Amino acid sequence: MKRKMIIIFLALTTAAFAADSAIYGEELITNILGYGKEGSLHLGQWFTVLQGKYFSIGFLVVALGIPAVFLIHYLIIGPKVFSHDRKKIPVFTIFHRVIHWIAGVSFLVLVPTGFIMVFGTTFGGGEFVRICKDLHALSTVLFCIAVVPMLIMWFKEMLPTMDDVKWMMILGGYLSKVKRPIPAGKFNAGQKMWFWVCTFGGILMILTGAVMFFQDFELAIIKSMGLTQIDFLRLSAIVHNILGMAVAALFFTHIYMSMFAIKGAIHSMITGDKEEEEIEILHSTYYKELKKQNKV
Repeated sequence: MKRKMIIIFLALTTAAFAADSAIYGEELITNILGYGKEGSLHLGQWFTVLQGKYFSIGFLVVALGIPAVFLIHYLIIGPKVFSHDRKKIPVFTIFHRVIHWIAGVSFLVLVPTGFIMVFGTTFGGGEFVRICKDLHALSTVLFCIAVVPMLIMWFKEMLPTMDDVKWMMILGGYLSKVKRPIPAGKFNAGQKMWFWVCTFGGILMILTGAVMFFQDFELAIIKSMGLTQIDFLRLSAIVHNILGMAVAALFFTHIYMSMFAIKGAIHSMITGDKEEEEIEILHSTYYKELKKQNKV
């Protein structure tokens, strides 16, 4: 029933946009004649080259290269293992976890369906790719539910600090088998990077994705900028693909860190608790703050 309601909502929204067409309606000829003239971004050639060659190469590198790097890391360095005998420290509330998992589930659909759409011809096109496109759109609705609460609840804690510079200089200690205190607050520089790309980048991907999904609509602000609709669509596709590569790369990183690089780390988003030794080593600044507050 919920799925039907979402599909009906998307259909009605599409119809509303299409009612004042900027591509297929009466302005079709204007758009075609205006392309390449003054005010155009001249994106035709760039779009063709990027979409036809470089985006597929970039996504292939992300899809194969990032997991390969992590496999090598796992085989050579191995996972970090922390004691489970010490105190369990509450870190995430149930609200944090629910919002995180809503976003997580949406990404588990968005990322693979996005890759399938990029390599549509490889998968034979047709009904399978169209279904993936619809799933991609529906999971975007799920992500929309989570992104604003996620942005609000973690905004302050994700602001950069000097610890982030120190963390980046040693790559969080992940290139060493030795367990030594790493300068980081409640969230480290890697988690912060993922957060900003996921939230602000995600919001931009929602907007550009909507432009490509609905296609047939008109925005006054686009006209005021002197852009033709085809320019706007191509620009949206370029931005969406570039952000898509960044999001996919960091999503793979997030999965690897939470499920493989740190044994048991994923449980913090199930129970809300982290192991004391894990915080002491990987979030040493945060651990010191907890000690001052007599929470450990």
